[in-house]
Amino acid sequence: MMNPIQQPSEKPKGSVQELSEAAECLRTLAHPVRLRIVQLLLHGRYTVGEIAQDCETPDNVTSEHLRLLQRCGFLQSEREGRFVYYQVAEPHLEQLMACIEGRFLPWGVKDREA
Repeated sequence: MMNPIQQPSEKPKGSVQELSEAAECLRTLAHPVRLRIVQLLLHGRYTVGEIAQDCETPDNVTSEHLRLLQRCGFLQSEREGRFVYYQVAEPHLEQLMACIEGRFLPWGVKDREA
């Protein structure tokens, strides 16, 4: 005999409309170069040139990826002399990246904890 499905005692807060900003920012993250940029910046600050070299993308393309990530509030930049350094501004990105690494990368989260 099947057990009836129990209804939750309380629905989670929020609405589709309220989650639209989250969906937009998650769409922005849903690109392999942008995920790699976030992964890099969770380990320190880097210039456009350093990020471009690691991602094997031209500087102008890398700058556009950085601009999109900044627009969602994920990153911040700081000028020092003639260099602009980028770093993570959104602390929740660390948890999000840990989930992504744990699910999709063969070494998972273990490397981060070392």
